[in-house]
Amino acid sequence: MNLMPVYKWLKNNHSFHCLLCLSRGKHGSAGICEGCLADLPWYASRCRQCALPMPIADSRCGRCQRDSPAFAQVVTPFLYRFPVDSLVLAFKYHHQLTYGKLLGLMLLDAVRFHYQEHHQTLPDCLVPMPLHRSRQAKRGYNQALELARPLLKPLAIPLELNNLIRERATQAQQGLDAQARRQNLQGAFRCRFPERIRNRHVALVDDVMTTGTTADEASRTLLDAGAASVSIWCVARTP
Repeated sequence: MNLMPVYKWLKNNHSFHCLLCLSRGKHGSAGICEGCLADLPWYASRCRQCALPMPIADSRCGRCQRDSPAFAQVVTPFLYRFPVDSLVLAFKYHHQLTYGKLLGLMLLDAVRFHYQEHHQTLPDCLVPMPLHRSRQAKRGYNQALELARPLLKPLAIPLELNNLIRERATQAQQGLDAQARRQNLQGAFRCRFPERIRNRHVALVDDVMTTGTTADEASRTLLDAGAASVSIWCVARTP
């Protein structure tokens, strides 16, 4: 029996549920319908360095002008609002890896658009934001690594794994003011193999950027190890 016609029919006509509203129909590669896609909290104008929301696009915010962060830019598709916040939490804390793949694909689209729009060259390697080994053992996976996976083959960028490490377990950043956040992260990261990132443009992948303190400290560690520049790629940015 020739199964090829059956396979082609299933491929072209099979209905899927939208991952957000559960409607049936043909959806894009990310697995969500056009209506839900349009309703997502897409980012608009922002600071060109830290991606803080601003009324004027492609300018630098006052914070970056006063105390410029170590990273060169932030590429992110979303504000950290519903339903993206719920997807991140389900993926990060409740083992919903399907949402992680969805978010990774959305990040991929944002990266492609950004680098084409700004005529920039893609980074030389991807580095997932590390978790301390005790936290990763408890969670079972590093969410930043899972977000990076869908980016590797389409962008043809190598993954620099287990190079940047979180050397000590730090207190959770939630609830800390800016100064306490910086003190909490001092000496938290270490680059194990500086020669592998020397003079290279690194993309540091994470799920959510809040104040940018963690991204800044990790970026400084990479730059001190010899990286030429660091860009932050994250799914969402808090307003």
